[in-house]
Amino acid sequence: MFTGIVTDIGIITSARQQGDLHLRISCGYDVATIALGASIACSGVCLTVVDKGTDESGRGWFAVEASAETVRRTTPGMWAEGKRLNLERALKLGDELGGHIVTGHVDGIATVAECRTEGESHRIMFTVTAELAPFIAPKGSVTLDGVSLTVNEVEDRDDLTRFSVNIIAHTWDVTTLNRLAEAEQVNVEIDVLTRYLARLRERVAAS
Repeated sequence: MFTGIVTDIGIITSARQQGDLHLRISCGYDVATIALGASIACSGVCLTVVDKGTDESGRGWFAVEASAETVRRTTPGMWAEGKRLNLERALKLGDELGGHIVTGHVDGIATVAECRTEGESHRIMFTVTAELAPFIAPKGSVTLDGVSLTVNEVEDRDDLTRFSVNIIAHTWDVTTLNRLAEAEQVNVEIDVLTRYLARLRERVAAS
């Protein structure tokens, strides 16, 4: 379980297809504190650490494996060598819940429709398909590439829904969101509470 508060930016230094996709990710974490089998959210995707170490410069790295299902459900090209990833280590009992409850399971993909600066913040407009639209609500929570954000306005247009988020300067500086441009895509995880409410409504309607 995670909170959507990014604590480091990792860089994929190796991506090797051998059954699953084997990835080595350079990071700023003290890898001595990372246990094999631990979960780390990588741009919103919960992955299991299968190896770790330090490179010749002394910088830490950890290795994970991404299944074909994970690659299929996430943004195209995000697992290539050189790509930057928002990282968050799993929540520990007693940690501050600074964002919202995030599971690290991607529900879909959003596309950037517009980026603009507003004062010291940045407002980004995204579009999602009708499949995700019911789960995006004004003032609700959404996770984009592993970052917990609050939805501003929502507008339904034919088969697409547009929604915007406001990104403060700190979040802009410490995440990969500052590299977004029009037509680029991000991983979306809807609020876990809306997922359960939707399932409950589905069962009530079927009874």
